[in-house]
Amino acid sequence: MNITTQIKQPIVNEMELFEQKFYESMTSKVALLNRITYYIVNRKGKQMRPMFVFLMAKMVSKGEVNERTYRGACVIELIHTATLVHDDVVDDSNRRRGFFSINALWKNKIAVLVGDYLLSKGLLLSIDYGDFDLLKIISVAVREMSEGELLQIEKARRLDITEDVYYEIIRKKTATLIAACCALGARSVVEDEIQVENMRKFGELIGMAFQIKDDLFDYSEEAIGKPTGIDIKEQKMTLPLIHVLNNCTPKEKSWLINSIKNHNKDKKRVKEVIAFVKNNDGLAYAENKMVEFQQEALQLLNDYPESDYKSALILMVNYVIERKK
Repeated sequence: MNITTQIKQPIVNEMELFEQKFYESMTSKVALLNRITYYIVNRKGKQMRPMFVFLMAKMVSKGEVNERTYRGACVIELIHTATLVHDDVVDDSNRRRGFFSINALWKNKIAVLVGDYLLSKGLLLSIDYGDFDLLKIISVAVREMSEGELLQIEKARRLDITEDVYYEIIRKKTATLIAACCALGARSVVEDEIQVENMRKFGELIGMAFQIKDDLFDYSEEAIGKPTGIDIKEQKMTLPLIHVLNNCTPKEKSWLINSIKNHNKDKKRVKEVIAFVKNNDGLAYAENKMVEFQQEALQLLNDYPESDYKSALILMVNYVIERKK
């Protein structure tokens, strides 16, 4: 049994019903839209986000979920899908998880409109049932994701960002959505603000660890989902690189910045940058930080009694930093 199946085990029935409800939540009277949403549903990824929602709800309520939990999971997935469709347009990307992207098959104009449609369906699903508390959690996440992307664009080109700015970028860009899933799962079944905030924090810490793991892939030789050195080629600031840039001599720093800015297409030079980051403890430093976030997240689960849901969440946390792609 692979690890995703193992994590899904305690919520397998909820996930099946969720898929049905998610598909229904996208339906429209426009045939073109239904063709596209059918395509979206049939090339889904691992569905980590709804899994977080259901596992969290069941852990904090000792096994209960309700219609609000399903709606919350659908809204998160609708809005997440909308952002992915828009991202592919922004990045001019023709592929998503090995399939053609919406913009590759139906062009940019339609992809942007589909993203807008999914966003509005998500908002209406919450409004129709008066789930304003859940809608607030999700709306904050959407705002932060946009701010995170823009902050990265604003700062990244200067190549001199501090570690604090980097954490702020990944907290908003990546961690905020996982945090929203966890807060939403908890909030759908309990009203205790402290519990909901703790679970939001749990999701945020996992998201931070997840992004650092992604950064580390750029320096690995294994055959993984993304080619080695691609972040360097795209001049993206990752934690191993930031740490080394902030801790090397001025001469080394100017060589590094020059390499990334002006020689990022030169394979030999990119390899030299990767080697320099490795030899100057960039990877070891980032790995330690990732484990710190992971451990801090796990501590937030300590007060909950042992259950299949808690075990699955712990498995998920460990999977985040042990995954191979």
